Amino acid sequence: MTNEIWDSETLGLLRLPSGRLVRGRGLRNRFPTGKKPEFGVYLQGREPSPFDWESQWVRWRDFWLPSDRRSFAPTLHELLERSGSERVEIACSGGFGRTGTAMSCLAVLDGIPADKAVDYVRENYSRRAVETPWQKRFVTRFS
Repeated sequence: MTNEIWDSETLGLLRLPSGRLVRGRGLRNRFPTGKKPEFGVYLQGREPSPFDWESQWVRWRDFWLPSDRRSFAPTLHELLERSGSERVEIACSGGFGRTGTAMSCLAVLDGIPADKAVDYVRENYSRRAVETPWQKRFVTRFS
């Protein structure tokens, strides 16, 4: 599957094994140039300000795990589905710990074995992805 929904120069893209693209970014950084997402999942301790596109908020404190783990998987399933035809992104404050953890879980949903997902995201998105041992353990147990 070739997905050219994002511009080829868009920064922060993770190409999943299926070919789908997901942008990761840090919300505290300046908004990237280029096309805006059509759907985003935002991983924050408190609800972020509204966006100009459809979004879902996942309550998730910095350096921890999602507060409601049962609703997290369906949110990622929706993002994965939408990534086939829409520009989607995952973001937290810095764009590495929570974002990397969520992208690793997304890679599991896309077919990467759970014990290899963090390495996949670190190689294909950012070497800083997934910041804590419990985030890594969360990914290895995610299904």
